[in-house]
Amino acid sequence: MTNENTTQASRTAQIINTTHNPRSAWAKGVRAYALELLESYEPNEVTKQGLLNGARDWPEYSYGGNAHIFDQDIAESLCTPSGLKAKRGGDLQPNSRTTWLDLQARALGQACNMILDAAKLA
Repeated sequence: MTNENTTQASRTAQIINTTHNPRSAWAKGVRAYALELLESYEPNEVTKQGLLNGARDWPEYSYGGNAHIFDQDIAESLCTPSGLKAKRGGDLQPNSRTTWLDLQARALGQACNMILDAAKLA
């Protein structure tokens, strides 16, 4: 059923596109991160280590500049319009204990889990 010319990453992205219909801003952001991770994925077999692209974990990936680097971009990716307004477009941190890069790392971890689950079906 699979075309030999398509990679597991592209088949995984197709599965995510067809099976995940996010409703919340957070779920939409996680799905977008998952698709971004797969967009430039090189190896044929999808693995967590491959997705991390040399980083030790998702915080290192996030803080290392492998994803969005500006608070505003992260906030726009993960917040509702009202949440974005409340955080002044990312000028204010999400809360007193979390930075936007921490929040992005959490979303990337969830995106990785989404990818690995979908890859089992690809």
